[in-house]
Amino acid sequence: MKQAARVSGNKSVELIHVKDLLGITGYLRGGCSPVGMKKLFPTYFDETMQAQEAVYVSAGLRGMQMHVNPQDLQSVVNAEFVPLTICLLYTSPSPRDRTRS
Repeated sequence: MKQAARVSGNKSVELIHVKDLLGITGYLRGGCSPVGMKKLFPTYFDETMQAQEAVYVSAGLRGMQMHVNPQDLQSVVNAEFVPLTICLLYTSPSPRDRTRS
């Protein structure tokens, strides 16, 4: 959430409380989609999404998804591709790297 706040230019960000979700977005819990919100909210997608030919996002109902091209989706919802996640790669030491005592 800290990175989402940084890229959006806010001090902090938080999830919308479930009881407020329908009134703010027009969607019920489990069906919140970047497409078709009551108003156009600032929308951010992780930059790694751009490399995909297609992605699945909520279609507005719980359990229903749509298969879309990320660039097309970005255009429809006026989103920005930004660095939201970090990938940490950990490899355990090889037995050859250990010294015998």
